Amino acid sequence: MKDSYRYAKVVEWSDEDQCFVGTCPGLLHGGCHGSDEREVFAELCVIAEETLALYRSEGRPLPPPTAGRDLESRRVGAT
Repeated sequence: MKDSYRYAKVVEWSDEDQCFVGTCPGLLHGGCHGSDEREVFAELCVIAEETLALYRSEGRPLPPPTAGRDLESRRVGAT
């Protein structure tokens, strides 16, 4: 199993941007975007793997896994 499977990935439509936006809360800031939901998810998975590889190459500890957790409470501005 890839380590990136331990991190939740969210792809949602953005009315403001008029495209799909992919994020990986708790692992990386920012994300990716595009017009095809599946392509955005695939790109997000690659970005997550690359981010984890960067953590390892710099000798940094990995962030706590987010898969299976309540992400709503972690969102910026959530009450």
